[in-house]
Amino acid sequence: MADVAAEAGVSRALVSIVFRNQPGAGQETRDRVLRVADEIGYRPDSAARLLARGRSRALGVMFTAHQTFHADLIEGIYAEADRHGYDVLLSATAQGRGEPKAVEALLSHRCEAVILLGPEATAAELDALGQRTVAVSVARRMRGAGIDSVRSAEGKGVRQAMDHLVEMGHRRIVHIDGGRGPGSAERRRAYRAAMRRHGLGSELRVIPGSHTEESGIGVGRLLASERDAGQPLPTAVLAANDRCAMGLLMAFSRTGVDVPGEVSVIGYDDSHLSHLMPVGLTTVRQDAVLMAEHAVRFARQRLDNKEVEPQEAVIDPKLVVRDTSRPPRAS
Repeated sequence: MADVAAEAGVSRALVSIVFRNQPGAGQETRDRVLRVADEIGYRPDSAARLLARGRSRALGVMFTAHQTFHADLIEGIYAEADRHGYDVLLSATAQGRGEPKAVEALLSHRCEAVILLGPEATAAELDALGQRTVAVSVARRMRGAGIDSVRSAEGKGVRQAMDHLVEMGHRRIVHIDGGRGPGSAERRRAYRAAMRRHGLGSELRVIPGSHTEESGIGVGRLLASERDAGQPLPTAVLAANDRCAMGLLMAFSRTGVDVPGEVSVIGYDDSHLSHLMPVGLTTVRQDAVLMAEHAVRFARQRLDNKEVEPQEAVIDPKLVVRDTSRPPRAS
């Protein structure tokens, strides 16, 4: 600011007035100060200004690298945070970089609150984090964690998908499990309950997997090899998520399994990935925008009042029927 003042021929105090957009400087002076600042490459340090007031106005977001639905959530968080004058800092978990390290990086950059996308930490660990800072869990059901949370009604989404398949005549319906991924336990339970409710308990089959394309590819190869050995293919597969469904479609394409002619496939999330496939993916949509809005609002509310009881928002999902599901050939 001293450099700008010297170059513009005004006092440092006047430069401060201009940058804070306060009254006390004429329009000609303002234009000259801003022009000089632009010419010498000066930018006001808004972060330092906020820290001087005891605030950073920054929300930290922990996410998983390569998780497409997390990208959709982040886009929504950016938009909602910007509407309320907050910046967003990102920190990813990846191979060799676990959740504790990702969270500590956000806290070291003075984020006022952290929004955790699909955390795998235990309830006790999240409760301890909530004692240190404002924390919001997104896309995972949390019991006894003592922090705010936003999630989708996983059971409702699975029931919609299963009812859709059964109404079309499917009986041999397989579920690819999502392992420890967010929402996987609820989806697994809902699949088993739906199969039994429809009188298909004898056809129930859960194949271990994860929320990755590699998982879907592996299951696709397994089912194709079983077909080659004389076992019948399932007529439908409910994948762990859209990424898993994409891997499954890739494997089926390479092994000559026709989708949806021989096997119908349903994903979960309705991430932007599901719109990029050559064949439109039938999937269960989680409302990323609404989940993001709730997460930011919970963080803001708790920053204003840390004594309120933990809140939970449960968002209803919706089945989106596209091209990868149709009645089985036998019907």
